[in-house]
Amino acid sequence: MTNTSSNNGERPTAREPKTQAVSAPESTGEQAVSAHDKTSATMPTEPNKTEKVLSLLKRSEGAMLNELVEATGWLPHTTRAALTGLKKKGHRIERTKIDGVSRYSLVDTAVQ
Repeated sequence: MTNTSSNNGERPTAREPKTQAVSAPESTGEQAVSAHDKTSATMPTEPNKTEKVLSLLKRSEGAMLNELVEATGWLPHTTRAALTGLKKKGHRIERTKIDGVSRYSLVDTAVQ
């Protein structure tokens, strides 16, 4: 089989490669900082979902599964799996059942 295409075996490029202009540091000795770095340094970061779960579990009354699901947007089985993951990381999580409703809370390790 012979190649009858006119591009001589070269693959066409989808787009030109991006080139970034590198700005030199100013004469004051400061290093150049991109706009992205400036905004991420000044804006407070939102806690991730695991941190939200831990903050709910640290409350004196703990948290019910539906509260954890609502705070994270996860499905119930994913939320329970996250609790298992926290246990594997060393967090002591206690489950109590009151009137058929489970409550999860962190056990204070300093007491024991």
